[in-house]
Amino acid sequence: MITNPVTPGIEPVRKSIIVAVTPERAFTVFTQRADAWWPLEGKSMFKERARTLTYEPRVGGEVYETSVDGERGVWGRILAWSPPDSFRMTWHPGRDESTAQELEVRFVAVAGGTRVELEHRGWEKLLDQGPASRADYDGGWIAVLDALVDACARGIA
Repeated sequence: MITNPVTPGIEPVRKSIIVAVTPERAFTVFTQRADAWWPLEGKSMFKERARTLTYEPRVGGEVYETSVDGERGVWGRILAWSPPDSFRMTWHPGRDESTAQELEVRFVAVAGGTRVELEHRGWEKLLDQGPASRADYDGGWIAVLDALVDACARGIA
């Protein structure tokens, strides 16, 4: 499991799945092919107007979505980039960066594939809205990771 210090207060969201691909492939699908599998229509800033999701693959790079009209919405900024093992980023889709949480995703080789471990922490930055937002993401990350499992099973290239 991820062992970074946890901010006291609201418990981080932690999810883990197994995909039947190598860590290298899982990392690539998650970060460089996200627009092919991420459920943008329901899990994005622009909803049905969302067209792409882009990770700029470097520390300091942005993670952003682009709408069909060319509008760009920033989700966060890459804080650590260690392919194929992990990445860490700020997380504030559609919000001011001062309210950003942290998202960390690790890719661990296991028998038959890769365990993808996700930790979303820092809910305290949302003040009174932190508990409700955490509850929403607790279910939302399940849908996102299920889509990743499907994409890996389908062989998204």
